[in-house]
Amino acid sequence: LENIIKQDPVLQRGRRWAFQSREERADTGVWKHLYVDKLQADLGVTDVKEREYLRDAAAAHEGYVLGLHFGMIIPTIKNQASEEQQKKWLPMAESMRMIATYAQTELGHGTFIRGLETTATYDPKTEEFILNTPTLSAIKYWPGGLGKTVNHCVLMAQLFTEGVSRGIHMFMVQVRDLDSHLPLPGIEIGDIGPKFGFEEMDNGYLKIDNVRIPRENMLMKYSKVLKDGTYQQPPSDKLAYGSMVLLRCSITASVAKCLAEACVISIRYSAVRRQTEISPGGEEAQILDYQTQQYHLFPLLATSFAMQFAGNFIDDFYREKYPDIAKGRFDFLPQLHAMSAGLKAFSAWTCSAGVETCRQCCGGHGYSHASGLPKIYVDCTPACTYEGENMVLMLQVARFLMKEYSKLMNGQPLSSVVQFLKCDLTMKSCMAEEVALKCLVLAYQHRVTRLVADAANCIQDIIGEGKSQQEAWNSCTVRLFWAARAFCHAFVVENFVNTVSEKHLDEKTREVLTSLCRLYGVHGIITNLGEFIQDDFFNSEQIQILSHTLTVLLREIRPNAVALVDAYDFPDTVLQSCLGRFDGQVYQALYDYAKSSPLNEKEVLDSYYKYIKPAQMPNKELFSRL
Repeated sequence: LENIIKQDPVLQRGRRWAFQSREERADTGVWKHLYVDKLQADLGVTDVKEREYLRDAAAAHEGYVLGLHFGMIIPTIKNQASEEQQKKWLPMAESMRMIATYAQTELGHGTFIRGLETTATYDPKTEEFILNTPTLSAIKYWPGGLGKTVNHCVLMAQLFTEGVSRGIHMFMVQVRDLDSHLPLPGIEIGDIGPKFGFEEMDNGYLKIDNVRIPRENMLMKYSKVLKDGTYQQPPSDKLAYGSMVLLRCSITASVAKCLAEACVISIRYSAVRRQTEISPGGEEAQILDYQTQQYHLFPLLATSFAMQFAGNFIDDFYREKYPDIAKGRFDFLPQLHAMSAGLKAFSAWTCSAGVETCRQCCGGHGYSHASGLPKIYVDCTPACTYEGENMVLMLQVARFLMKEYSKLMNGQPLSSVVQFLKCDLTMKSCMAEEVALKCLVLAYQHRVTRLVADAANCIQDIIGEGKSQQEAWNSCTVRLFWAARAFCHAFVVENFVNTVSEKHLDEKTREVLTSLCRLYGVHGIITNLGEFIQDDFFNSEQIQILSHTLTVLLREIRPNAVALVDAYDFPDTVLQSCLGRFDGQVYQALYDYAKSSPLNEKEVLDSYYKYIKPAQMPNKELFSRL
């Protein structure tokens, strides 16, 4: 599939991505992705992973302007619209007669969904909803594709019926004419301008002034507004967040892939790059042989595997549990919400920081677009804030943990993902000379249990001083964050251990993955040591064992490091990196890249004659020209 893209002459046209203007990137982003869509249809490619391989090979880390339409809007229609609505909208959406985006974020509100200001007021006389963005801060801002591409949006707005606020609901809203593509009356819409990355995407703003839509345009699979304005509430207010949960579940695997690609580039380059002889007069050493380089890169390599496995888990968890939730069985909804929020935040922070570390490990060349790393970074780092700001999501996880801790204190059964909260906090580590995987898991679970209890006690102590529940919560949010972060970390460790313990792995594969798993666990303890030793869970001898094990694991992984990144099997067309080339011809690639710069098309630039040459003259004609 990747070779089909590599050999396709249409996809080879145009300038390198790094040398394109924003307008060129936006234009290229549209035709390239539509061309890939046609290729997929012509080849009969329907498998999700296979479609991803094709798209990445053609446009890796280049925003897909229709990505939200196909990846979020169509699933939203299937999951949130009634059967009648699906019959109307799905054919339009699948044929692209309707192209839509998800309009939730506003100028003044993002993660706090209940605070959204856009209104949808029902008028029973005309059986219509009247839509408004009544304030400056209510203007919809940031939705992908909203600026110039879509003709519809799924609008998140405060519903008002019978003079009562009914909370946030979804509405299908046409924003542009289906033929002329001009904005409809009452609609002001446009692009928000250049961003840190995602230059191919026309993230947009939307201002709505008394726009009327039919009653049937409210998505009514669960909640309903009858003709007379009577409101029928959904069985759970969280059902409306299903599309957002789906997107959050996909983010963990997405950022894990970004980190994996960065590891491939930096580790391959570290095997090629030589710097300073180890002994006088000797050959310069590969920088991958320096322990400090290994200390920076090998834990990130382990992390890339850990996050990929975590992404696989949460994706499977969603697909397994959401159909039951949609049928009204809500037992797993709190776990699904907490896990999707926590893993999204934890993985986005970890992988974004990891990509930047990989860039720094490539020295000055890592700063060039020729490395491929800046393109990966600007694709990865927005995940820290889109689909929920990470700190807010972590506090949502903390709220789940506090509810589970309250159950524990009241003798009630716990959710499956927090059964370890029952563990005895007086127990000490089982860590011995051989750092066993089981002992690593127990250490991380002990850390969570202590931090959860600590946060809960913090809240109770402040309530005991006469403060309100909300005041107590706000005074303990740092401790709550520590507990939530530790919970996510513990889950990723345990999931990594479970993955490398699967029976289908051959022994050699298990052996090398176990080394990575141990490194991920040990490195996490060393870098967060304070949280593991606060109650003397580890003694000083065990800490020495962990420190020694870390350096042993670096040596153990070194012979397999390049093979491990090669195992990801990312083709050069996806990496788009002079430094991470499979053939190792780094310096020739950098030289060729420099020669292809558009600035080299002219031997002498116009700016020389306009500004530099006059500035060199005795009479300094430069300023009169300016």
